[in-house]
Amino acid sequence: MKASDLFVRCLEQEGVEYIFGVPGEENADIMMSLLDSPIEFVVCRHEQGAAFIADIYGRLTGKPGVCLGTLGPGATNLLTGVADANMDRAPLIVLTGQGSTSRLHKESHQAMDVVSMFRPVVKWTTTIANADTIPEIIRKAFHLAQTEKPGAVHIELSEDIAKHRSLVSPLVVASTSQPEPNAGEIAKAAELLRSAEFPLILAGNGVLRARATDQLVALCEATGMPVANTFMGKGAIPQSHPNCLYTVGLSARDVVTLAIEEADVVLAIGYDLVEYHPKLWNRGRPKQVISIDALAAEVDAHFAPVVDIPGDITKSLEHLLSVIGDEVLVNREQFASYRETMQQEFEQYADDTGFPVKPQRILSDVRKALGPDDILLSDVGAHKMWIGRYYQCEGPNTCMISNGFCSMGFALPGAIGAKLSFPDRKALAICGDGGFMMNVQELETAVRLKLPMVILIWTDSQYGLIRWKQEAQFGKNSHIDFENPDFVKLAEAFGAIGKRVESADQLPGILAEALEADGPVVIDCPVNYDENMKLSRRLGEIPAATRSHWLKQTDLFSGCGSDSLEVISSFMEERSYQAGASICEEGVDGSEVFLLVDGEAEVQASGEDQAGPISLGPGACFGEMAILADQPRSATVVAGENGAQTLVLDGGVFREAVLKQPTIGMELLETLSKRLADKTA
Repeated sequence: MKASDLFVRCLEQEGVEYIFGVPGEENADIMMSLLDSPIEFVVCRHEQGAAFIADIYGRLTGKPGVCLGTLGPGATNLLTGVADANMDRAPLIVLTGQGSTSRLHKESHQAMDVVSMFRPVVKWTTTIANADTIPEIIRKAFHLAQTEKPGAVHIELSEDIAKHRSLVSPLVVASTSQPEPNAGEIAKAAELLRSAEFPLILAGNGVLRARATDQLVALCEATGMPVANTFMGKGAIPQSHPNCLYTVGLSARDVVTLAIEEADVVLAIGYDLVEYHPKLWNRGRPKQVISIDALAAEVDAHFAPVVDIPGDITKSLEHLLSVIGDEVLVNREQFASYRETMQQEFEQYADDTGFPVKPQRILSDVRKALGPDDILLSDVGAHKMWIGRYYQCEGPNTCMISNGFCSMGFALPGAIGAKLSFPDRKALAICGDGGFMMNVQELETAVRLKLPMVILIWTDSQYGLIRWKQEAQFGKNSHIDFENPDFVKLAEAFGAIGKRVESADQLPGILAEALEADGPVVIDCPVNYDENMKLSRRLGEIPAATRSHWLKQTDLFSGCGSDSLEVISSFMEERSYQAGASICEEGVDGSEVFLLVDGEAEVQASGEDQAGPISLGPGACFGEMAILADQPRSATVVAGENGAQTLVLDGGVFREAVLKQPTIGMELLETLSKRLADKTA
């Protein structure tokens, strides 16, 4: 049998339905072998688009998606989509051609070390040096791609090896199973949860991959524990369930993050650090972490589980529930206010008629237009942050986001993968105008395949997320503007249907009509991104420029230059205190300085010279000297009746920063010297 024929027979044995890609000269033998195969080759318009399509196919079906490119530029074009799939744990097989082995030892047309290039972004990569090894290599590749944690595997086949002959046959596909959880660790987890005051579940992507949503819901219903999910864990618990606390993922201290801060035990299930870094949620009240995942927990300073349970997630949840039984651990009154606040947020602009349309209004209309099993695909941009917060799901794998690698251009080709995976479900891709144009060529692929799918473009003629981040950090923006084509005419030029939203009240009707169309529909919807910074300010995400301004007003940091203030402010952590809560206590050693940014605080000193409590307002700084050396607090400070929002700088972190930035130390020394001179004058 010809090696390329054997290669294709092995793919058939693995159950491959589709290969997405762009043919080339060096993979011509594979293309000829596919003529006699039931595998459907889907011609794409760019290799990156092919990789994204295969990425979503793998995520939704659990079977490896397969993408193909030729050597050189074909391989480099695949790279972004492959890295995206690997970081978001999608099973993916990447096939590339290569020049003849007789010319790889020297400079040669389009030849490069593709295997080395792919190595950092895949689980395994190899080149086929002998045709007889093809069955073993392909079986190993599919096994690794699907084994937890899933990811991408790359196989290279040189054009001369593809022509060789072989007498071997494809290997039989063997399934594998996850190990049983350790009974002793399950018992420890149950005991820790029983002793907790407010245990909370954080559900990640692994819950969806393990098809463990029913077991998760059963556990939370029996114990009363609330469930928050990551962007990638949407649908782990239905949004309508009273124990659902919705989504974490914004860098700001959102409502759901505040609930996690209140927890003393967090049960992290199927959670990856890449989904939402633990330093953003493991703060506030000291907490113990339990990890249930396919593999042992990754080591991180902010994520050090006291109980670590690697193994089959579904069985782990079943065993944990059998040990705990129907013992109620949390009353809904403990977290009902967080859920109610988020529900009010979801409805706040549902009927807003402003134009351009507010993000909240768009997502309210989208949620109403899509059924519980329909699939939304989010590209990367400012809209992704709004989708992460406002778009909630009834079931798993109904909101697909490029999260770990955050690749623009993901959603349009992803919608193709979604429709091919589940033809009976509606698929809607939400893109920014920047992301849409990065892979707009795949609109031709969707038209050619006659796929009924909708692409909703949030139009602002800017890189909106970059504007948001720049303004949050610098208070201004730079080099984010561009011009767009007429998206309606562009869609029609591809053979798709084009629609334009010209008022907020038009959107529901346009969405309904588009979702019933028998082919691709592109909707141009102008968006009002003035809401971005409004949301940041409301959630307490203080721009770096504002932090630096406030620091400049303090005695200790008044002599620091703008560069130093920017460095110092980057190390400050936002921390909120409820009314009457103690911020620091007299006589207790402290190493933190506090900058009050909102609310009030009251200084209560016990000394004879203290006439009475001293009120502090926004801009006040206290505990300054503690960052230079740990020392007892001279007074107790408590939050006022409206609470207090602070920026906190840890002394240990600050002193380490000074060692790396000697200029800061010199500026502080000069300020302290002047203060000392003033006192002795």
